Amino acid sequence: MNTDHERLNRLLGGDDLAWLVQRVRKRMERGETLSTQVRLSEATSGQRSAVQRLLGRSPRPGTTLTVSLPAVDAVLRRSGVCPDGLEAAVTSLTGPVTVRSEEIEREERQWREAFAPLHAAITGRNELSGWYERLHSSGLVRRLAGTPEEATPLLYDLAGVIRALPTSAEPLGHFAARITGSAHALDDDRPLTTLAFSAAVAMAGLADDGSGAQWRREVWAAVGVLRDELSTTVLTLGLPGDTTTATGRALAALREAGQPAVLTLRQLIRDTPTWPVHEQQVSICENPIVVSAAADRLGPASAPLVCTNGQPGAAVMHLLRQLTSATARLRYHGDFDWGGLRIGNVIFGRLPAAPWRFDTAAYEVAVAEHSSHELGDKPARADWDHHLSTTMLRVGRAVEEEHVLDDLIGDLSCSSHHVTRGCDDRSL
Repeated sequence: MNTDHERLNRLLGGDDLAWLVQRVRKRMERGETLSTQVRLSEATSGQRSAVQRLLGRSPRPGTTLTVSLPAVDAVLRRSGVCPDGLEAAVTSLTGPVTVRSEEIEREERQWREAFAPLHAAITGRNELSGWYERLHSSGLVRRLAGTPEEATPLLYDLAGVIRALPTSAEPLGHFAARITGSAHALDDDRPLTTLAFSAAVAMAGLADDGSGAQWRREVWAAVGVLRDELSTTVLTLGLPGDTTTATGRALAALREAGQPAVLTLRQLIRDTPTWPVHEQQVSICENPIVVSAAADRLGPASAPLVCTNGQPGAAVMHLLRQLTSATARLRYHGDFDWGGLRIGNVIFGRLPAAPWRFDTAAYEVAVAEHSSHELGDKPARADWDHHLSTTMLRVGRAVEEEHVLDDLIGDLSCSSHHVTRGCDDRSL
């Protein structure tokens, strides 16, 4: 049946009935019935006159205009202006109407299809189930990709990355090229990197509380992907080696010689020793001077020592996690200043380490017995000992590791291959 478009425009297409046409269109978009009335408050005289001409009757008194949509539909059909009725008339005047509920369902179906490869990739990976639920519900993918069409290749590549992790000491660019076809697909500014990195955090069982380049190196290293594998190192002394790896043999020789060892992230991942440190205490210090002094004074008699050299880098954290997995018992000492507390928060927050002369009682003794200098003006909270920050603020003095070297060296010389309880008591 044909619509008389010229008559339809004269009947419904004017400005005074535009509100009525838009009301009907919105109801159609929402999938709502047209067997109802619509109302317009504060109707103008022109709008009231237009309704009168349309329906052939005078509107009721008052400023509110009420229009029966079935009555309009009947006029259109009976007059022959639009034999298919009101819905066809509005479509003719304003263009095709998409029912929003159907559009929403179609879009949601597309999103489900886009996520399908990723869901398949994490199936059976219990360490990723919580990550997947958070990713799916957070809307992050929708914000990064915008549409299901844009998200489909992104999530396909993400699924490929997840299936390939953890890998075995593979450079980041090589890994990206192998999985996605582009060596730059996992560069820092890419949406895929944002999603893959969060998956790596969950896969490695790390707390998602870090930031910066060192943190990114640490996370990627934890799943076997290397960034700057030679530039990030860790300084050690007295770590026991093994005979099955080149790294282990080198460590054993340097331990016997009483010399420090510098390990690269590459060595720790590509040539990982079988760490013979079960239940052995491994001490951690902040400053290289402690390692140097221990090597000078104790040589091969020094207990195992690892140096963070300030904020711990990827190689430091990777080594300490390897030692933790080998059931070593970690303890940490740092500078009693605000920077030292911030480093301590990283160590104690990410590793099962105990304080080593690094609490309120130890600070009070160190201030009383050793040299100190004035604290800086950017206080930090010690998360492992809430009284420590308050005490340091009150006293106002900083004590660095150089000032307590004798105490630390004494603790290291007291420790043996398997630390005795008596040594533990002395070194607290």
